[in-house]
Amino acid sequence: MDLELRGRVAVVTGGALGIGRAVARELVKEGVSVVIAARRRHLLEETAKEIEAELGGRVVPLVADTTSTTSVRAMMDAAAGELGRVDILVNGAAAPSGLVRNSVDEADPDLLLTDLNTKVVGYFRCAQAAAPHMRKLGYGRILNIGGLTGRSSHALSGMRNLAVVHMTKALSDQLGPFGITVNTVHPGVVETEHIHELYEKEAAKQGITPQQVEQNFIDRTPIRRVLTAQEVARTLCFLASPHAGGITGESLGIDGGLTRGIFL
Repeated sequence: MDLELRGRVAVVTGGALGIGRAVARELVKEGVSVVIAARRRHLLEETAKEIEAELGGRVVPLVADTTSTTSVRAMMDAAAGELGRVDILVNGAAAPSGLVRNSVDEADPDLLLTDLNTKVVGYFRCAQAAAPHMRKLGYGRILNIGGLTGRSSHALSGMRNLAVVHMTKALSDQLGPFGITVNTVHPGVVETEHIHELYEKEAAKQGITPQQVEQNFIDRTPIRRVLTAQEVARTLCFLASPHAGGITGESLGIDGGLTRGIFL
């Protein structure tokens, strides 16, 4: 299926590693020129070189900190200046400290604030900076990467993903008249560089091996396997395309059926 994305320009935050990197690769395959943004320049440059060497296309690494409005605006303006336009924004940046999983007695409020500032307000900063470029085109796709913790009580940081869903719906109302759609996806257990850190932390907490933690996830997932980052990326590419123009304000789980809740 031709997604009709050739010639578009995308900005992917958190694009140096994991799902962000997979999204950048899949977009390049579809003929999209991609800006990848994150805090660490060396990782961005390595990823850009790897994708271009493998697939060709154009991948531009730009350093940005989503906790800074100035940094985000400078990055978005540089992206538009370098590539001529911004059609697609994939928000994937997250706090370097990771999820706040501690109990209420142990959780650090400052880490929670950093988490919310990086992901929720950071996503908003990026959307705010991208929207004027998209309005000029009469076309835009803003895709927010949330997480299943927003649908459960396992981690205090789940509040960030719940807030992202609310923001997604609010922005979809405001930007829809300009041809801009806004959606959130919630990846499940995905094979990335960071998943093994989760296995190790959970193993230490439960007194079992990391392999047993992984198997427990697999056993609880109807498709009986861990997802790949490429699977998540392909879904995001579809949502970024003209074919998904009727989908906006939605929150989609890409989790192999791991969550059992019914969401209307």
